[in-house]
Amino acid sequence: MSGTCHIDTFVLDNMPPAELMPDFINLDRLGYPERLNAAAELVDRNVAEGRGDRPALVAPGGVRWTYADLARTIDKMANALTGKLGLVPGNRILLRSANNPTKVALYMAIIKAGGIVVATMPLLRSRELVQVLDKAKIGLALCDATLAEEMEKAAGAAAERPRIVTWSGTAGGELGALLEGSAETFDAAPSRGDDPCLLGFTSGTTGLPKATIHTHRDLLVICDCYSREVLRPNEDDIFIGSPPLAFTFGLGGLVLFPFRVGASAVLLEKAGPPDLAKAIGEYKATISFTAPTAYRAILAKADEYDLSSLRKCVSAGETLPKPTFDAWYEKTGIRLMDGIGATEMLHIFIAAREDEIRPGSTGKPVPGYEAKVIDGEGNELPRGTPGRLAVRGPIGCRYLADERQAVYVEKGWNVTGDTYVEDEDGYFWFQARNDDMIVSAGYNIAGPEVEAALLAHPDVMEAGVVGAPDPDRGRIVKAYVVLAEGHEASPALAEALQEHVKQELAPYKYPRSIVFVDALPKTGSGKLQRFALRQKAQEEAAKKGENA
Repeated sequence: MSGTCHIDTFVLDNMPPAELMPDFINLDRLGYPERLNAAAELVDRNVAEGRGDRPALVAPGGVRWTYADLARTIDKMANALTGKLGLVPGNRILLRSANNPTKVALYMAIIKAGGIVVATMPLLRSRELVQVLDKAKIGLALCDATLAEEMEKAAGAAAERPRIVTWSGTAGGELGALLEGSAETFDAAPSRGDDPCLLGFTSGTTGLPKATIHTHRDLLVICDCYSREVLRPNEDDIFIGSPPLAFTFGLGGLVLFPFRVGASAVLLEKAGPPDLAKAIGEYKATISFTAPTAYRAILAKADEYDLSSLRKCVSAGETLPKPTFDAWYEKTGIRLMDGIGATEMLHIFIAAREDEIRPGSTGKPVPGYEAKVIDGEGNELPRGTPGRLAVRGPIGCRYLADERQAVYVEKGWNVTGDTYVEDEDGYFWFQARNDDMIVSAGYNIAGPEVEAALLAHPDVMEAGVVGAPDPDRGRIVKAYVVLAEGHEASPALAEALQEHVKQELAPYKYPRSIVFVDALPKTGSGKLQRFALRQKAQEEAAKKGENA
């Protein structure tokens, strides 16, 4: 690791062992220099090339930052971080906020100063934040004041209490005071392209967090492979979308891709389907990023909104049903661009350009990537045969100090946990998830984590949680619950259990359906048979559909 700018080498010291590293291919074609700072490349380059007066970030309330405004703000923040807050390269800094310009500026400032961003979902509860704090050994957390309560709880319960700095509005509050007197210029840290700058957290099926390590180079790879080769935006585009920036789907679509071409992004703190649809018309957005669920919801009331400015719409987070593709195309004339990505791979690695889309198929490997379908031993399967999806490219999975690295990476290939079929023309068709992760409305939810939350309630003796088919959300979280002795099933108790989970975990993880049962299916050794529950949920959904 010679030549790194990192003084704090915690992440470098906890990289996967060499024999478990993925293959990195096609890096030469991208031509990145050894020394590379992603923030300088994504923001400062736009100013240097004459785009300083162009809008970079727009938000409700009349907020409009040009690239020059953003560059000055980033430099002031970087000076405050390295001066008054003591950041040294390699430190992990937690960011907790909804999507807004201050969060983006802080994100870039941390990276420019050589730090490592740990962005978190604004809906996470203290219990979940503690896991992040302890796993990444966070010493400083930057938090929107409106979300400070759960952050404070988490800090108090963490193994080592981090310092918390809050802000309000556009860098007001405590952060604003720290920025007073900070210089408006900052020399970027002399980072290498393969220096870590981001820890992206993803939940495994055990519910224990996994931290994926990404580098300065990775942030540019997704811009120069998926965005440049498949999405093909230009500097006049206005990006908009619903994914939180803690989801790497949102980071790419709302920050990295627009910045790479000098375009602008609209940031919405409230981005439900009605809010997103309204904002598309208000800001004349041209490129949208959201989940199929949101596109379906917008379609239901499409006549109420002005969607005429849109020219490209990207769908990811869950599989895109062909009826949704067809209905959106019929209404707007736009072919939804499906794609599959992963936090481990940072962003989309299989997709198709608009003129190459086959409705119902995810697409082909993004230029620079390779994909294949394999069996349980890692052997490539004949086309037309379902199996495990394996992919490799300029980016690969690197978990921070996690034995599950050996599960995700096999013989240099990243095995995503999805079942796919490759057809004779090289298009990939999604079949199912092959683990216990539930994908609901674009959110990844670990069933065992919800089970643990339910089991914390005194009325619950056992719980099994699976995904159930749902026409609106793709899948919903469905819980089968065995009550403790002396407690009776009732709608009121089901509602109480739902509220309990909302207090324990991020609210989107709560079971939207609870079924009380006398016993759960188990193996001879007493292990829960989730596959039996999934089959039961499938049958119940089909029966419900027949009776509808």
